[in-house]
Amino acid sequence: MLMGLPHHPWSNLVAMDNQSGSRSDASPAAPLEVRRNRRGVTFVVLAVSVSSFALLQSLIVPVLAQIQQEYDTDQTTVTWVLTAYLLSASIATPILGRVGDAVGKKKMLVLTLAALSVGSLLAALAPSIGWLIAARVVQGLGGGVLPLSFGIVRDEFQEKMTGALSVLASLTAVGFGVGIVIAGPIVDGLGYAWLFWLPMVVTVLAALAALVLVPESPFRTPGGVPVLPAFPLAIALVALLLAVSQGNKWGWGSPLVIGLFVLAIVVGAVWVRVETRVAVPLIDMRMMRLRGVWTTNVVAGFVGFGIFASFGFLPQLLQTPPEAGYGFDATITESGHLLLPSAVASFVVGFTTARLIGWVGARRLIVIGTLLVGASFVSLAFLHDTEAQLYAATTIQGVGSGLVFSSLAGVVIASVPREQTGVASGMNANIRTIGGSVGSAVMAGVVTAQVGPDGYPLEQGYTVGFVILALGMVCAAAAAACIPDTAKPAPTSPLVGADDAELGLVAGAPAVPVAR
Repeated sequence: MLMGLPHHPWSNLVAMDNQSGSRSDASPAAPLEVRRNRRGVTFVVLAVSVSSFALLQSLIVPVLAQIQQEYDTDQTTVTWVLTAYLLSASIATPILGRVGDAVGKKKMLVLTLAALSVGSLLAALAPSIGWLIAARVVQGLGGGVLPLSFGIVRDEFQEKMTGALSVLASLTAVGFGVGIVIAGPIVDGLGYAWLFWLPMVVTVLAALAALVLVPESPFRTPGGVPVLPAFPLAIALVALLLAVSQGNKWGWGSPLVIGLFVLAIVVGAVWVRVETRVAVPLIDMRMMRLRGVWTTNVVAGFVGFGIFASFGFLPQLLQTPPEAGYGFDATITESGHLLLPSAVASFVVGFTTARLIGWVGARRLIVIGTLLVGASFVSLAFLHDTEAQLYAATTIQGVGSGLVFSSLAGVVIASVPREQTGVASGMNANIRTIGGSVGSAVMAGVVTAQVGPDGYPLEQGYTVGFVILALGMVCAAAAAACIPDTAKPAPTSPLVGADDAELGLVAGAPAVPVAR
């Protein structure tokens, strides 16, 4: 507890750390102004890092057709530019989070940002589609940015953890949406290679800033880094995501896709057995059974299912010519603008979530957020005749997704010991990615199931698809209702949060431990 400030509920966990011999304040004797400056700089570096990774997830989604033309390849091959990134990130996110818990989060953050920069450089210089796909694999290692950043926030921000986590978590949704918005203008004005040059510059600067300015975490997971469990985990994830992402092309009933699903199940079972038997697990199965962990993982899966699938198909709906009976014949840039209200709303909500959690609790916020997103999908399914209807729906979606994303991370992290922060948040982000892959595959299958004589999908495909996404969000709300409650009285003293005013956050409610 900071001297001169009121007792803080999060100090209960601080006391637990002290009793176990861990260091609960990275610099307890540091002057107030020094800690304020350090936290402010650290927050900026982490925000830039998270935003860069989120942008690279979506920047190339609207311009796949241009990339296909640039490299004179076919549609099946060019989709591997997305699939390769997805597979790499799905493996790297939980594993690098766990490595950071063991050897140091700052060290791994710098290495992860360096890999992201190298991948962007290789992609910008790619002379062939094969080279570009390989570069995207290297970029996927940037998935470790999310759990490492969340872990650093927990170690450094203490009583302001909830507010900082809320903003960083909301940036994952904001960055994904902004990437789709700005991709068109970048390609039109500078060429598609600048989709990689610009992030490379930013991530190089972020890596240098992290190396010099971000403090190293004093917390470590004992026992080193387990290698054996990583192999079955990687094989299971690759098999699952490969089957999901390619099912529409290869055929869901094809021997290859069925074989991949069977492989994922069998190897996944082997992985769980290995984790429960090794002396030092990669991912502690007891941790995965904690109420605050498994509930948020289920929510994350369904949220990814709905939100990321909608981001991919809303621009397509707008780009369809009116002759098909719907659509607006929008350009890539114009269709990207549709997601701007969603990104802005998510970002603004991220700044207010900390106080809202103090008033009503994370559980209620996540339930409300998922239902708002579901309502926006119902609106998109039946009301998409005018741009005003679409802008209203995406704004509601942004508010809902902002509440969900900015609340989930705090629940996960407050549910586990400090030394498991990276791996717990990494698995949550990974499950959200898997959910997004499943949602995109389902949406693609439904939308393209019936095609009109003009070659465009029938309007009813989008209607049915968005209704399915809405049902997914209802499932997310049901899972969210099982999340441990965290409601606490909101702080009344103006001193609470004053030492972190440089973050630009509304004075936030404290992070509190949740039931396990």
